[in-house]
Amino acid sequence: MRRIAIQAFRTARRVPVWRVGGRRPSAASFSTGQALSLPSSSAGNYRSFIPASLQLSMRNFSFAVISTVVASGAWYAYQGINSKQTPLLALNGTASSQIASISGASSSVYAEEPSESTYRALLVDNEQFYTTTLSGEQPLYKQTDDSDRRSLEMLTPEQASQKLRKNEESYHVNRGKGVVRYDVVQVPSNWPIEDDHAEKIVEVPSSVSVPKEGETNSDWMFWAVFDGHSGWTTSAKLRNVLISYVARELNSTYKAAAADPSLRSPTSATVDSAIKQGFIRLDNDIVYNSVEKVLKSNTRRAAAELLAPALSGSCALLAFYDSQSNDLKVACSGDSRAVLGRRGPNGKWSAMPLSEDQTGGTPAEMKRLRDEHPGEPNVVRNGRILGQLEPSRSFGDAFYKWSKETQEKIKRQFFGRTPHPLLKTPPYVTAEPVITTTKIDPGQGDFLVIATDGLWEMLSNEEVVGLVGQWLETQRNGTTSGTSRAWLQSWFGFENKQLPVEVAREVIPEGQRRPIRQQQYDIPGAADRFVVEDKNAATHLVRNAMGGKDKDMVCALLTLPSPYSRRYRDDITVEVIFFGDGPDTRAISINKEASASDEALKAKL
Repeated sequence: MRRIAIQAFRTARRVPVWRVGGRRPSAASFSTGQALSLPSSSAGNYRSFIPASLQLSMRNFSFAVISTVVASGAWYAYQGINSKQTPLLALNGTASSQIASISGASSSVYAEEPSESTYRALLVDNEQFYTTTLSGEQPLYKQTDDSDRRSLEMLTPEQASQKLRKNEESYHVNRGKGVVRYDVVQVPSNWPIEDDHAEKIVEVPSSVSVPKEGETNSDWMFWAVFDGHSGWTTSAKLRNVLISYVARELNSTYKAAAADPSLRSPTSATVDSAIKQGFIRLDNDIVYNSVEKVLKSNTRRAAAELLAPALSGSCALLAFYDSQSNDLKVACSGDSRAVLGRRGPNGKWSAMPLSEDQTGGTPAEMKRLRDEHPGEPNVVRNGRILGQLEPSRSFGDAFYKWSKETQEKIKRQFFGRTPHPLLKTPPYVTAEPVITTTKIDPGQGDFLVIATDGLWEMLSNEEVVGLVGQWLETQRNGTTSGTSRAWLQSWFGFENKQLPVEVAREVIPEGQRRPIRQQQYDIPGAADRFVVEDKNAATHLVRNAMGGKDKDMVCALLTLPSPYSRRYRDDITVEVIFFGDGPDTRAISINKEASASDEALKAKL
């Protein structure tokens, strides 16, 4: 084992899969009561504890995940005891730091003082751990969460809750315009997280949208989630500018309609066209106009900065609500999903899908691609574009949009990769969204859930809507734990184990996939596996997606570090928007009890 470790150190590659030392760390410490480790006689056989397949039953899943954590902890322990020359945990070069020993052994390891522009880091690649030196000059950066954990101690339920709630946001919308509140949460799996999100509420001047008689100016309300892949740069770009691009097109469209006495307001089809134009113009700027700028500048630095959002990719799902028309439009490019919850006369909620998953396995997308690229039988293979990319619509992903000549020119002058051997008639992927329109009656108390596919891999449409309905009932009863009425349940011998949602249909809507994690882990459909513990509705959904009442599963899934966590869960971003007739104080305020940090959110208001 020692020889294998030494060989891994010597043959370390410079491309990191997991970087622990991405920022200046403090000294990491392990204690006997905290760090997961195996007896010394078992440390050499750590690989046997790593699950070989994701096809696990429910009763084996928690054990398998925990075993992976234990195995990784054992590897840390083995290295911490046996490595005397090269520090296992990254120490920044500005100061020497001591790594406390594992299992009570006393040993001090110090890092050498590197140059000012480099730092030491721990990398993981193909299940091999090794240290290397990384450059500190990086033109692109992203704030990260605590995924760079130095030890793999199992999270307690309290720590798991803290991690779930770390990025939660909640806002009260006191504008009397049909929306009363929205909740947001992000839980990363990749490091840094590749998901992103954006929200914006705009009061529209009368010159753009003529208000009805006796009413104040209308609001445009936007919510968006972005599911990045092959990096975080495209989703970050969308977070910064997509809503602005769409709002600019809507402004022109509404203004033209307001100036026409015969129209006063644009038609639904015209609004759809404006939203599509905003998506397409932004993607053209990312994919094609960036190439022109790079070729003019002719520097690798400019290429790295300008082409980054083109080389990675991101799905996008945008919800747009016009408070004057009460139209809710959902524009979808990719496999994120929107589902509307609407209460019926019987008191139960129904789940209405407002988008379809656009992948190489979606029947409508397969037909579109084959019609657009005749004579190319492999345009869709194994449910993927050219056998590789799963989403059929996305921003960026330039390798499926650039011509072969452009790709070869960029590779020759700057950097890149060899064009796909099946590339013949690009573009194969488009950012043009499919748009649905739904009339909202705020008096009905509808709610909308938009989320990246990390949530829908875990839960069905009906489960998501039923869980929000369950959460609403608990909120109405004045408790988030659900325990204040426990004595009544035991008194009458009754406990409602059913979600307040219409029974799911046997046939999954065309274009939407079943939750693949439920199939892999053989998770039962019983509603009694769910729990209500959170003030934030989005966090409530994520908690139940990761195990609900099974605290061991929740803790294990959140303990696993990147990149191992991606075997079991994806990045998850969820937004829940509640429609209703609320007070009109012309203000938006932070809901402190359902937000991680109200101070950090004030800048958004």
